[in-house]
Amino acid sequence: MSSAHCTSALRSDTRPCWGCQGHRLVKLHVRPTPGWPCKRNCFSLQLVGRRSYTKRYKAQHRAIVPTVMVLTESTPFEIGTKAPAFQLPEPVTGKIRTLEEISEGASATLVMFICNHCPFVKLLKEGMVNLAKDYQSRGLATVAISSNSVKTHPQDGPEEMAADAQAFGYPFPYLYDETQEVAKAYRALCTPEFMVFDSKLELQYHGQFDSARPSKDVSVTGEDLRAALDDILAGKPVQKPIKPSVGCSIKWHP
Repeated sequence: MSSAHCTSALRSDTRPCWGCQGHRLVKLHVRPTPGWPCKRNCFSLQLVGRRSYTKRYKAQHRAIVPTVMVLTESTPFEIGTKAPAFQLPEPVTGKIRTLEEISEGASATLVMFICNHCPFVKLLKEGMVNLAKDYQSRGLATVAISSNSVKTHPQDGPEEMAADAQAFGYPFPYLYDETQEVAKAYRALCTPEFMVFDSKLELQYHGQFDSARPSKDVSVTGEDLRAALDDILAGKPVQKPIKPSVGCSIKWHP
């Protein structure tokens, strides 16, 4: 097949897609768009801070709409920042939950931005449940929030959230941020993202759960977050260097 029938637009020029003309390296932050009417299609896997590559997606009898997955790191949220207040629905119970009510009497509060479908979150779900249970008796309050757009990702909707929470036995409320205003207030960018606030609701940790990733043969331990919680609950600053959380980008409303 000639490049006249299958091209990918890169900035102002055109180059062949991998499906028809071979693997082509694409510059960072440049996203290929599929050429038509080729029966094959291509999509980009964009890695923040790394190079972007075009991968082949072969469709024999139908056209496939390209999908873009973005690997995203959390950005630093200044230590000492006050936790923004919120009131959000809990799909499991139908109740409205508030930060004030969840954190009342707690020695520390863990706020997690997660979702149902992200493979980075899926990898950690059991670990998050175990951590929340382990530290609950030590005064930790935990809450999870999903801010993904159901317009683009209906699998992250409230009914699916309730089913997910029940399937994994979440010992913490799993709240639905439909307007995405809470995610913006917390400057959340990815799922999963972890923030720990002290008894005064001042931020003390904003970083990764541990070094486990879907693409790595590393066990889920929660060691980074557990070490931070041990320090915070002991009234000490976090000692271990803080590494940003990595995961799927929050799916903002189109």
